[in-house]
Amino acid sequence: MTAVAESTAAPGSNERNGSAHPFSAFERLVAWRYLKPRRKEAAVSIVTIISLAGVTLGVAALIIVMAVMNGFRADLLDRILGLNGHMVISAIDSPLTDYEAVSNRVSEVPGVQMVMPIVEGQALATGNVGAGSGVLVRGVRGEDFVKLDAISKNIKEGSVEAYLTGDGVAIGSRMAVDLGLVPGDLIKIISPEGDVTPFGTTPRVKSYPVRAIFEMGMSEYDRSIIFMPLEEAQLYFNKEGEAQVIEVFVDDPDNVDAFRPKIEEAAKRPLFLTDWRQRNQSFFSALIIERNAMFMILSIVVLVASLNIVASLIMMVKEKARGVAILRTMGATQASVMRIFIMAGIGVGFVGTAAGFVLGLLVCWNIKSIQRFMNWMSGQDVWDPTIRFLSEIPAKMNPYETLAVILLSLSLSFLAALLPAWRAAKLDPVEALRYE
Repeated sequence: MTAVAESTAAPGSNERNGSAHPFSAFERLVAWRYLKPRRKEAAVSIVTIISLAGVTLGVAALIIVMAVMNGFRADLLDRILGLNGHMVISAIDSPLTDYEAVSNRVSEVPGVQMVMPIVEGQALATGNVGAGSGVLVRGVRGEDFVKLDAISKNIKEGSVEAYLTGDGVAIGSRMAVDLGLVPGDLIKIISPEGDVTPFGTTPRVKSYPVRAIFEMGMSEYDRSIIFMPLEEAQLYFNKEGEAQVIEVFVDDPDNVDAFRPKIEEAAKRPLFLTDWRQRNQSFFSALIIERNAMFMILSIVVLVASLNIVASLIMMVKEKARGVAILRTMGATQASVMRIFIMAGIGVGFVGTAAGFVLGLLVCWNIKSIQRFMNWMSGQDVWDPTIRFLSEIPAKMNPYETLAVILLSLSLSFLAALLPAWRAAKLDPVEALRYE
């Protein structure tokens, strides 16, 4: 220890009289010497390694969790908005019998990608196996079905061309599995709102051939949605010549408020207009709350790791008391000693943060491979899409959030180093060397 102090306390005259500029090469050298593990100071080295590991894991966990939450939200948003319109036009005073004219006028609004009249209703579907399941039947025009990339680009069995013949339906992959259906099989759709007779309303029962099976990757949609040609849906739900709603897709879903007055003007009829934020407010609000809660919880993990830096530096100050006293007697100022220990603490925080960033980056880049490996190790699907909505774990890193995590870790490391550094600066050289 004496050798360390003496070897580092023999710089030029500037260092001897304490006039060296802040964070000079001399101070950095001493900080590095204090951080190097030595056999005689095994306890300090172990605590320092634990602090380093804690910061690394805390930063990596925070980056990974935030990336997964962002990916989860982005994937859900893409799939929900890929199937449902960004804005929905509903009639107020009279049915949408003029849906074709309204659709043509709205489609001419700048920024509108697609306008899709829809007839939809709840029904019961039965197939070759099982007791049946509740479904949402959506009647859309053939040209609109082709433009729904989330569906038409993800046909697993059958074809879009077969569906466009107009005599069949398209169903989700999980519904096909649940009901034991393949392209060409008949699916029976039962609606309670059928024909009105003197004996009451009789359920409407009709069978349709399955022409296409799609897989969006979102279990809720793959299990519950049936697409049907618009004309057939109008007949099935007793909506001849009208549409229930008109869904509008725009270029910028986050800026739907700018389209609202233009669409209302183009429609040229009384209407009630809602957007995707209003229709999914509770769902996405819950995601934001969960995301913020996870950030706070994992920030506490990083804080705890930073407290380990405090413990390691306090032990270092105690072990290096004689070396600090020698530095003071050779001319080092209190500020210089304080900076040395601050750099030691920040050094641990910086290395841990850098390692955590690299680890988090690697996990986010290879998260699908990790998921497959975990499935192989456990022998089952650890990411059950029936529970978590999506078939795969998504991860989308936000550079601003990642930067915030890095700055948070470095800031906590700096704050953690202040108290031990201040104690080191206040050491009395006479007291430290009295019993030597």
